[in-house]
Formats: sequence, C-alpha cells, structure tokens
Amino acid sequence: MSDSPVITASGGTLTAERVRHKPASKTVNPLRIGLQTERNPQACAMVIFGVSGDLTSRKLMPALYDLYVSVPLPPGFSIVGISRRDWSDDEFRSVMRDAVRENATRPFTDDAWDSFARGLFYVRGDFDNPELYGQLRERLETVDSERGTNGNHLYYLATPPSFYEEISAGLGNAGLVKRQEIYSNPRANGWDRIVIEKPFGHDLASAQHLNAAINAVFAEPQIYRIDHYLGKETVQNVLAFRFANILFEPVWNRHYVDQIQVTVAESLGIENRAAYYEEAGALRDMVQSHMLQLLSVVAMEPPAFFNGDALRDEKVKVLRSVVPPDGDRVAKDVVRGQYSDGYVAGTEVVGYREEDGVDPDSRTETFVSLKLEIDNWRWNGVPFYLRTGKRLPRRVTEIAIQFKSVPHLMFKLTEGQTLPPNVLTMRIQPDEGISLRVAAKVPGAGTKLQPVQMDFDYGASFGQAGPDAYVRLLLDAMLGDPTLFARDDEIDTAWSLMQPILDVWADQPSTMPIPTYEAGTWGPAEAELLLANDRRTWRRP
Repeated sequence: MSDSPVITASGGTLTAERVRHKPASKTVNPLRIGLQTERNPQACAMVIFGVSGDLTSRKLMPALYDLYVSVPLPPGFSIVGISRRDWSDDEFRSVMRDAVRENATRPFTDDAWDSFARGLFYVRGDFDNPELYGQLRERLETVDSERGTNGNHLYYLATPPSFYEEISAGLGNAGLVKRQEIYSNPRANGWDRIVIEKPFGHDLASAQHLNAAINAVFAEPQIYRIDHYLGKETVQNVLAFRFANILFEPVWNRHYVDQIQVTVAESLGIENRAAYYEEAGALRDMVQSHMLQLLSVVAMEPPAFFNGDALRDEKVKVLRSVVPPDGDRVAKDVVRGQYSDGYVAGTEVVGYREEDGVDPDSRTETFVSLKLEIDNWRWNGVPFYLRTGKRLPRRVTEIAIQFKSVPHLMFKLTEGQTLPPNVLTMRIQPDEGISLRVAAKVPGAGTKLQPVQMDFDYGASFGQAGPDAYVRLLLDAMLGDPTLFARDDEIDTAWSLMQPILDVWADQPSTMPIPTYEAGTWGPAEAELLLANDRRTWRRP
C-alpha cells in the first residue's frame, strides 16, 4: 500500500499508514479517522415525528445534512421518519432529497447525499395508535444492529403541540425510553432523549401539566425544549461579549445603564398560519419564549461555569426577579395592537382581520409592547422595554443598551444641539453584529461633537455567516449538552410572568376595542405613550 496522503471530506489529510493501522468497519469511515473531537457525537438514531411537515423540510433535514457532510456526525447516524403519509423508504428519501437540495447550506453532491440517505428510514402510522410504537421499536432494533447506533435514540417532536403528551406516553408504554436521571455517563445500552418544539404550553397551567406528563416518561436531563433563538450565533455572542471581555461588565448595571430595549420586528403577516396565530397571538408566540430568553441572557449574573446547569440557574434567577405586570399595571405597562391594512415595502397588504382564516371580530394581538422591571441589586430602577409585532416596516431583532448621559459635559454645544447618550446595540438579525454609539470631535478648528458608530459586523469579521440555529441545537442534543435548551423551571417562570397579562385580557369585555396600527408602521400610538410617560422614546432600528 502506498503512503500517499488521502484527502478527507473536511479538506485535511490522512495517510494510508494511519488507515492501515485502523481498518474500517461497517460503522467507521476511514476518511474520518483522526477528525473526531469533543464536538463529535456518538452514532445515534434520530426519530422525527411529523416528518412530512414544513419544519422537517425547511430546517431539520437540511441541518442534519449540513452536519453530516461537515463531519461532526458519524457514518452510522440514522434517521427514522414518522408520519401518516403512505411512503416507502425510497419515497421518503426522494422527498427529503428535494428538501435538502433546496434548503441545505453545504454544497449538495450526489455522493454526499447517497451516503447520508443510506441512514434514512420511514415508518407510517398514527401517533395515537399503539401499534405504531411497536413498529418503531422493531425498526430501531434493526437500525441499532445494522447501523451501529447502539441504542442511542433522539426523539424529535416536529408535530402540533396537541400530540406532545400522546407521543411521550406512547414511547414510554412501548418501552422505548431508558430513564436516566443524570446528564453524563449514560447506560451501556445507550441513551434516549426527546426534543420538543415551542410552544410549550398555552398558559401556565397547561405548561405545568405538559411538564408533568413528559417528566413521567423522561427524566428532566433527557428533555430538550428547543428555542431556536438560543441557537443563533449572535445570541450566543451576547454571552461571549459580556463574559469574555472585561470592558463592559463593570458598567453593566443600574449605575450606568439608563434603559434597555429589546425589539423583535417582522415585516411579514401571519403567512397562512391563521389557525395557529389565532390561538397564540404575539404575547404567547414571541414574548413568553424568544423575548424573555433575550432578556435573560442580557440581564443574568455571570455563571460560575459555561454548562447546562450553571447557565440555566442564572437565567431562572433573573426571570424570578422580574416583577410580573398584574392588575392595574397591565393597563399602564402593557400595550397590545392589531395591524390594519397598509403598505409594507411599497406593497399593499390587508389587515389582520381580513387575512384568510381569521375571525372578522378577532381580538388576537399582532403587536405587544411592555415595560418590565427587574427587582434585584444589579437592575433595580432600570426599565426593560420589549416590543414585537407583525407587519412592521422591516424585519429586525436587536437589543439596545442605552447608557446614562455624562454627569457633566465640559464641551459647549451649539444652540439647540443635544448630545445623545452612548448606546450599545446587539443586532441578532438580519445584519448580525454589534455597534456602539459614542461622541467624537468633528474635524476642524472648533470643538463640535457628533455621535459616530463603532461597528462589528459578524459576516465581515469571520468571512461567513454563522450556521443555522438548528445545526447547533441538533448537535448539542446529540452530544447531551443542555446549555442552550430551556429547563422546566425556566418554562414555568416565563409563563408565570405572562399569565397575569393573559388573565387581565381574558377578563376584558369583548366590546372593548383593541388599538390598531397601520401595516408598515411601528405599532399603535399607545406604544409610543408607554415610553413617553417615562420621558423616553423607542429607537428606530
């Protein structure tokens, strides 16, 4: 055998000598030898319930293909799809091929797809039929034996939330779950984990019920409640920015920060999701999950370690310090609205009540803004303003930390001029990065000050955009790393903050009007008054 180098899939080299000393087996690709790191999971079988849905085609399968061709996944990695569609294994692979070709970020090649597709299998059945779980058990036993997945199973519920409890119980009754109470050292016969999409519950009571039902089958360390916002590179960069740099943490408190604004704006409407959105609304859909996650990573205390327990402990602590708006404070500190017809990016759009499938008398909110206070040593007296809405002028997600003005300005300003305070803006999407507004002297003989921006652009600095959030989160779930997933007490605490608002809204008479805002604007006038009463204004992203 020649000792000439062999080119690996990742662009590295592997000598024939190393291949000769580690012969390949049916589960070891010789081109991958030497590439394993701590971010390479064990071989496992991922079971996707609801595999025929949009989430699988747009996000899950492309992310799994990206992971497979970039070498983090071992060659024995397998996927078992489950839905009601009457597909064979080959038909399932054909549908998934089209989805990957259209949505994957890694280059699509026939060789890479053929290797990936050998691990794709399909089981047809109804989620409420006990026979489905018997068929699944048989298929997993075959996959474990032939593909070397060794009893490692990741169950992904890409289904409507109404099936979560039923599927969890079905897996438990069929003996498909090995309950494990600790995060590490799974049993020799493999591990079982479950990934659950939001929304996790409809209110506090339903979330607590769902937690109890799933905890009856899976131990808490086996449950991965996914929020794709935490998988975004720029959200994780908030943690790195705060805790890997000494520059800002000393001023990250009530002594220097005047206010914090979190904006999640969408230019789109409900996009054929009327059935879901009529039940959810903006508060449940965005604030209870994504926006409270953003608030927690900004406001939390530094964890002792960057691991699942330490990080989530601090997030729960800060959420428990948030003062819930209740009673009269809901009317004072919370504004909801509903978009009417208007223009977005020059295109005429209909109002929410004119959307297909929406009740003409709907009271569902498409916009929410609220003021929250955190009653702890670091943030006492600093208002956190949150707003989110559909049919706003542009799509943008950002966190803006506005600092207090300097206590004494020695420079003379021209008549009518004011010097705006420093603002640190963390852009989550679409132009991922961080900017800092500071004052600088304008060139010339005088001493004229002007605000300027210092910018960090994620794509420009690293030469590429970060991977899709699902790539990171799926890999973490396979590795057994729960750091970026929500824990049961975190879910309960978030819902406990939103429940008083939902209760006040539910008690309001149906004849009470909901503020409206023209599509293409930044929300109802009442949202502006929310800050005007504090002598502040919303930023214009």
